[in-house]
Amino acid sequence: MSKTPDDPARLCEEARRLAENGEADRAALLFQEVLALGDTPVRAQAALGLAVVLDDSGDVAGAREADRVAISTADPEYGPRAAYHLALTHERAGEHLEAGRAWQVVVDFGNPAYLPPAFLALGRLADDAGDFETARGHWEEAIGTGDREYGPVAAHDLAQRLLERGEPARAQRVLTAGLKVIDRESAPYAYARLAVALGISCLDQAIGAFGAALGDDDAVADPEVGPLATELLARTLPLRGRGDEAREVWRRGLSDPGVSGQVRARLRRDFGGDDEDADPADLWWEPVVESAVSDGSLPAVAGEAFGALDHMYALLAVRYADGPAAEPAHADTHDLLGRAIRVPSDYLWGPLLHESFAERLRMATGTPAQSPPPGRPDA
Repeated sequence: MSKTPDDPARLCEEARRLAENGEADRAALLFQEVLALGDTPVRAQAALGLAVVLDDSGDVAGAREADRVAISTADPEYGPRAAYHLALTHERAGEHLEAGRAWQVVVDFGNPAYLPPAFLALGRLADDAGDFETARGHWEEAIGTGDREYGPVAAHDLAQRLLERGEPARAQRVLTAGLKVIDRESAPYAYARLAVALGISCLDQAIGAFGAALGDDDAVADPEVGPLATELLARTLPLRGRGDEAREVWRRGLSDPGVSGQVRARLRRDFGGDDEDADPADLWWEPVVESAVSDGSLPAVAGEAFGALDHMYALLAVRYADGPAAEPAHADTHDLLGRAIRVPSDYLWGPLLHESFAERLRMATGTPAQSPPPGRPDA
């Protein structure tokens, strides 16, 4: 291939081919040769090519100088691409101020192909610097480009900050705009991220509305909607990791004489039981369960209860597995033990308890546990 000085385009093309084939040193020499020819139509392209091969070889300073040469040509294609590459070298080095200036150069070129990543980067740099209003402007510009790759990312970033600032309604609008530019089929994960964020913004807005319905801490709850607002707020807050606030909401509702009865009924709606007139005080554990639901500790209480039951069951079942003694009194005791260890059988979790004990006994003694007396589902 000819390498005559009057053929810069062919020199540039050969340099590009050499670079793609891993011959960076020879490619750099040819790109430099093109630049030495002066103001040719491919000067910007050659400068950017030189910047890339120098950067790949570790000469960052040389790469940046070549980027600046490409930018100085004001070429509408390779100029913004060089500024893009320059910005990345500064970001990689943690030089945020210089990176921001380079991204702004990308924006100043006005090439639509490179505006979305530039706006997104400027938004993040401003956000890192604590300048939310500037960051918001850049993120909104990124979203406004309608770019399917960078627009949704900018929408997610902006929405996260709006949620942190207690502005869920604005976050919803941003996320809705971001979802409109996503192709769900080609970018399912990006769509899912925005959809979840949108759901979170709806939760936050609902929390604000329920809280407003209840008013300040000293306000008396509306007897008509207060119990409902109390339940909705108390059950929604934990979804946002605000369990302490949920406990306080229940406490406040239960201590308000005007609505405490209805609030308690809502608190207990999942307790089960068919007798609506039954007095909860008749069951010693009802206050424990009620308190656990209101303070969010029900899983822990359930774990403690099952642990205690498992321990007691094992003590009884081991004794039962030994079999009855000859004396009638011992036979009666053995029968009582058998009836006791059959109690869990009527519950869905009963077989799991039986299986767990049998396996532990087998591992400890090398023999299977004696089956409970016949006549029951687990026999």
